[in-house]
Amino acid sequence: MSKLAIIGGSGLQAEKFLKGFEQQIIKTMYGNVLLFSKNKIVFLPRHGKNKNIPPHRVNHKANICALNLLGVEKIIGICSTGSLNEKIKPGSIIIPDDYVNFNPESFFEMEFRAIVPRLNETIRKELKDAAKKAKITTKNSTYIQMKGPRLETKAEIKIIRKWADIVGCTMASEATLAQELAIPYASACTIDNYANGISKKELEIDSIGKMQKKNSSKIEKILKEIIKKNKVGK
Repeated sequence: MSKLAIIGGSGLQAEKFLKGFEQQIIKTMYGNVLLFSKNKIVFLPRHGKNKNIPPHRVNHKANICALNLLGVEKIIGICSTGSLNEKIKPGSIIIPDDYVNFNPESFFEMEFRAIVPRLNETIRKELKDAAKKAKITTKNSTYIQMKGPRLETKAEIKIIRKWADIVGCTMASEATLAQELAIPYASACTIDNYANGISKKELEIDSIGKMQKKNSSKIEKILKEIIKKNKVGK
């Protein structure tokens, strides 16, 4: 039975998942990591227990290293994103099929080792099937990672929308690092806003938080189906 890790983002209301979970601090060579575990499932809050770690300060190396030390065999990342395409509306759920990151992190900085970066198709199919059972429509899209914490300028969006469909700050780093340690990784992304300049309506930060709360219930339904299928936590 595979040990499944879920990396939760800023939009996931994790409290509902943590009943009966044991809090742990995992020490790694890259730093300490707070996570919660129960039987065959591990939940890692990407932004910390109180969501006070901004995206550009997330210690991805420590997070992925900690999951590797625990023997995790597959990872699902839950990510909040903005849409670069008018047809991908806020409220949508995306299962990315590829990603762009021009400043990737690596465990192999002191040696010449390369991977062919890709998202795991088996986990992507699991996510799609779980969404279908939960009666939630999903789409494929290309994800591009930007640094944060600020959002992108309208000029930046005009450029990156030629390369991808959705934009976020964390998924690509997790995907690459997980692959370097041979841990299959895929993601479910919520569309919580149109990126700056995509909509005629000016982007407001408050509106992003409101949409995150609405999308959280969809992600919870998908994760419940995933957990049920993997028979973890029982």
